[in-house]
Amino acid sequence: MRIQSIRTAVLVMCLLFLVGCSSGEAPEEGAGKAGEARPAAAQEQPSDWEDVLKAAQGTTVSFYMYGGMANVNAWIDGYVADAVRAQYGITLERVPMDASVFVNKLLTEKAAGRDKGSIDLLWINGENFRNAREAGLLYGPVANRLPNVAAYVDPAAAATDFGYPVDGFEAPYGRAQFVMEYDSARTPEPPQSFAELKAWVKAHPGRFTYPQPPDFTGSAFVRQVFYAVTGGYGQYMHGFDQALFDAKAPLLWHYLNDLEPYLWQQGQSYPKDPAAQALLFARGEVDFMMAYHPAHAQSRILEGVYPASVRTFVMRDGSIFNTHFTAIPANAPNRAGAMVVMNFLLSPEAQLSKFRAENWGDFPAIDTGRLSADMAARFAAVDLGAATLSAEALNAVAVPEIPSAWLEALEQGWQDHVLHK
Repeated sequence: MRIQSIRTAVLVMCLLFLVGCSSGEAPEEGAGKAGEARPAAAQEQPSDWEDVLKAAQGTTVSFYMYGGMANVNAWIDGYVADAVRAQYGITLERVPMDASVFVNKLLTEKAAGRDKGSIDLLWINGENFRNAREAGLLYGPVANRLPNVAAYVDPAAAATDFGYPVDGFEAPYGRAQFVMEYDSARTPEPPQSFAELKAWVKAHPGRFTYPQPPDFTGSAFVRQVFYAVTGGYGQYMHGFDQALFDAKAPLLWHYLNDLEPYLWQQGQSYPKDPAAQALLFARGEVDFMMAYHPAHAQSRILEGVYPASVRTFVMRDGSIFNTHFTAIPANAPNRAGAMVVMNFLLSPEAQLSKFRAENWGDFPAIDTGRLSADMAARFAAVDLGAATLSAEALNAVAVPEIPSAWLEALEQGWQDHVLHK
């Protein structure tokens, strides 16, 4: 979901400077983060949920989201679009766009003074959320107005996004965790640590690669290595520290540069995204795939893209997990419709459908302990397939994402010290 994050951050800072120079007025009472003024009263949607439903009836919601996962696109265009049309008369229009690109679009609209923009709903997290929030691009707080948040979401589980306070400016959508994929028929014993991975890659030249950062999955792989070769994530959880980065990052660059001559195409090029790597893996050109969705391999098996012998594994060094969210732009033309769709996505029925591997396999963002016994049993009965690791196996090695400023430094560092060294 995240590309050109450095460019986005620069645009954020430039826009904040321009906004600050254009007005000497103090923020309104109730303003949030820097540049985040309370929306004009004329644009406020009704606070009562029944009024929100009435305002949303018969409207169109434009949903901007990463479009590189065919099964996710199909689930949105089919199940979700059909349900919100039937239940609320809402027409859902999915617009495929990487998150940093739509953040730049919102920045441009704000700079042009467009109080009524073109985007109603966003799929967002990480540094893109932080950049959007700090530039005053998001409407909120809104999560506390959604009935399904109050009913089914554990507040502690959705309080931060890559270490940045959410404060109700986005609502959880799903949970993900980083995994590796292999074909047990041709690689019966995959490496179990990043030290073992390096030895395996050197013993099997040309059979390993990873997506090129700042692709989200490729960046996650780099962060996994960073954790493993520098002593773990804990030291990075308290905000970005340039001196610590300068001391630790060379260990990462050494590991990745040591791998490079043994990578697919000798590291002269990298897959542009997970879809490109999945194609290499499915064709047998490389022996490993990686995904930030634990049920990804099972979904590909069900689609007939992967053989039934493909399995998933995680490293003993740890497996990064996170929560992804939806949010509403401050200049969204249809806030009521966006709120209704956000709320629907957190309904037990939608979360259950999303959880099934044949649809997406995305882990639920709701607390299943808050569900009725019957609905909780339906979640428990979901078969994620032989290729998907158990919750126990995933939880045993789960480690959190570090604050997003570290991600941006690592992605830029990879460009400088690995790609263009």
